[in-house]
Amino acid sequence: MKWSGGALRSIDELIGWFADAKSAMVALSGGVDSALVAYAAHASSNTRALAVTADYMTLAAEELQSAKSVAAQIGIRHHIIRYSELDDERFVQNNSDRCYHCRSQLGSRLNRLAASLGYDIVADGTNADDLADYRPGMRAIGEHGIQSPLKDLNATKPQIRRLARRAGLEVHDRPSNSCLASRIPWGNRITAEMLARVEMAERYVRNLMPTGRVRVRDIDGAARIEVDRMYVGRIRGHIPGLSKSFGLLGFSGITVHEYVMGGANK
Repeated sequence: MKWSGGALRSIDELIGWFADAKSAMVALSGGVDSALVAYAAHASSNTRALAVTADYMTLAAEELQSAKSVAAQIGIRHHIIRYSELDDERFVQNNSDRCYHCRSQLGSRLNRLAASLGYDIVADGTNADDLADYRPGMRAIGEHGIQSPLKDLNATKPQIRRLARRAGLEVHDRPSNSCLASRIPWGNRITAEMLARVEMAERYVRNLMPTGRVRVRDIDGAARIEVDRMYVGRIRGHIPGLSKSFGLLGFSGITVHEYVMGGANK
């Protein structure tokens, strides 16, 4: 499970990362990164592998379904744990360290589960590109001893997508997503109602697009829709229809913009 080479070149290198692990639990989110890690763990002949998905308040239903589909395609055993991050007041306060508290909750639960089921290591889908972004959750993951093979192997998102495609994983081109709490600006308390209406609003927008990223930010009660540049004009053309649906969800207005990472806090 040590690596001294350069960038990840083949799926065999990722499978080899698990060579010394008799058993491994993989945190499977439903995205391409953790899917590739789960694939490699399952493919390692020396490793007993289990995928675990946390079904919590900020996980969109389509993300949970994606995780189930990925596990079924790979053929890996899949376990789902359920809890609410809203039980942690530090998370609900939604300060800039929100992700730290979220990942700390997850890390604790994954470690307890691994210990109870007899798994030697816990791994996730953090990759080399994540190091360039502000991700306080990575500190929590490290504190809980969760390992990140894609980061260890210097794997970037384009490399991961390419290898996932070669492996036949259906999620190889799935747009990156983030938890629903990222739609709410720091400093605004998070509620279950906010998360639910953001999730529903994103479904409305996604139904108008063949593919691409969709974020609906809750900015002081108004909806800031963010999509990839090629779809901005299309979604703006649907504002009259969306306004009625969004109004029923409780949004006070709509604007449409090009997608920006972390746009709720920019």
